Amino acid sequence: MLYTILEITLVFVAVALIIFILLQQGKGADAGAAFGSGASGTVFGAGGAANFLSHITAVLAAIFFVLALAMAYMSHHVAATPQSIVEKAAQQQTTAVKTAGAPPAATRTKPAAKNTPPESKPASNPAPAKPPLH
Repeated sequence: MLYTILEITLVFVAVALIIFILLQQGKGADAGAAFGSGASGTVFGAGGAANFLSHITAVLAAIFFVLALAMAYMSHHVAATPQSIVEKAAQQQTTAVKTAGAPPAATRTKPAAKNTPPESKPASNPAPAKPPLH
């Protein structure tokens, strides 16, 4: 649940970061402001908007990196909880087997002895008796 909230927050921060980066003016726009293009009459003053947008961009970038690092840490250290029905069934089966104390039937095998001759068949193998023909 917390991971989902962090994902949604990361998306909103990324979109806000993109918007604030696109709102900033390039270095070429400063030449027009230097010759009195009316920038001093704005809400933030002559250079206030650039400083405000750059500070907000820096804060959003820091939040973005912290969220990304937190999500990376959480995804690596998440407890192994099953997500699908098949995984839940497999976990229940292994839990039941562990509590029973016996290995599952598929893993029970006889230990192989080294250097033992294969079992030999008896030399005289009587043939089945045939019924008499009438």
